[in-house]
Amino acid sequence: MGFVLAGAGIALASGDAHHVDSGALLKDFLWRVLDFCVMAAILVYFVAKPLKNALAARREGIEQALKASQEAAESAESKYAEYDSKLTQAESEIAGIQVAIREEAESEKQRIISEAKEMAEKIKAEAQKSADNEVAKARLTLQQEAVTMAVGIAEDILKKAVNKEDQARLVEEYKTKVGELH
Repeated sequence: MGFVLAGAGIALASGDAHHVDSGALLKDFLWRVLDFCVMAAILVYFVAKPLKNALAARREGIEQALKASQEAAESAESKYAEYDSKLTQAESEIAGIQVAIREEAESEKQRIISEAKEMAEKIKAEAQKSADNEVAKARLTLQQEAVTMAVGIAEDILKKAVNKEDQARLVEEYKTKVGELH
């Protein structure tokens, strides 16, 4: 529109050389303005509505994208909180398991030590019993050998000291004692 007015201004300013019909110029100018207005109206009618719709769709898409990103952020924060809670709980459970394992290991250690002490006491008692039995057996064997030796020595002494008269007298005394018992 500025070009049309500039052209009309130039034509009027150079009016000395040719006389221009101002009515024709005005009529031409109005036709051009009308053409421009019709063209602008057509453009506005055909372009503005789709452009408006496109801009509205774009704005709606951006709003939906923002809403989706906010939902995704909230979901991510929720998942993060959930996983953080699970991780904290898992760490707590791991610590509890470690404590339980240590306690169980200590308990097992004490049980093994206790069993070993009991077994050592049993072995000691059995060894003492076995030693006592061996000592008793050795005493008995020694006593039997001492008795056997004493009998042998007594027999030798009696053989040397007792004569036939003493043997007859002993037999008579034995008979007398046996007869009194009946």
